[in-house]
Amino acid sequence: MKKPKWVIAKEQGKRQAAQETVWLFGLHAVRDALENPARQKLRLVVTRNALERLGEAVAKGGIEPEISDPRKFAAPLDPQSVHQGAALEVKALDWGRLEDVALGAGPMPPRIVLLDRVTDPHNVGAILRSAEVFGARAVVAVQRHSAPETGALAKTASGALERQPYLRVRNLADAMEALKDMGYLVLGLDGAAERTIEQAVEGKRDRPVALVMGAEGPGLREKTGETCNELVRIDAAAGFGSLNVSNAAAVALYAVKG
Repeated sequence: MKKPKWVIAKEQGKRQAAQETVWLFGLHAVRDALENPARQKLRLVVTRNALERLGEAVAKGGIEPEISDPRKFAAPLDPQSVHQGAALEVKALDWGRLEDVALGAGPMPPRIVLLDRVTDPHNVGAILRSAEVFGARAVVAVQRHSAPETGALAKTASGALERQPYLRVRNLADAMEALKDMGYLVLGLDGAAERTIEQAVEGKRDRPVALVMGAEGPGLREKTGETCNELVRIDAAAGFGSLNVSNAAAVALYAVKG
């Protein structure tokens, strides 16, 4: 029996993803990746100075370093990348299924951040860092029209990419419906919403909460907004503009603390 085209496309996508690699750069991002046993490490390029600064992390990573001249750095990075003499080629992390992450055991009521077409890797990296600080279970984005795992994202995340699950799903609305079925209160951030985040979670802080953030400018897509349990806003002084998406995520996570 011939396989349907969508099945073939899905299998091809999985094979392509398995072959793709990422170059992480910068001492902090490289050190944390080397010390992460879940990371598949392929190639480490360092200057002698960076090798000394990485110290025992190189031994923990179990990979032989390639010493490179800082004036002709051998890793294939963008010339604008601030690599600090360290670059590591890796495979992207596999955090498993959304259901397993969302329902896993934890010390606090679960919190998850969902990103609706947030494509700037620096914003996503900053959101991952905030998610780790405030104990979120995961940051979830769509496979297309979102920031993939890159060196720039990892550097901005300042190590959080190695510890904070970053899941990519095919359809954000489907993921939101699945979270609602798991008991999550799904709140979409919208500056024009009637109620604030604090008002929406009053008396419900013991519930799992998912925060949905839209891209700067367009905000949440119509389908995304309709799928939320409620649209909420960050309480702010009138007439003083708005926060960018990474700052809004940090404030929102603080506002829904259990």
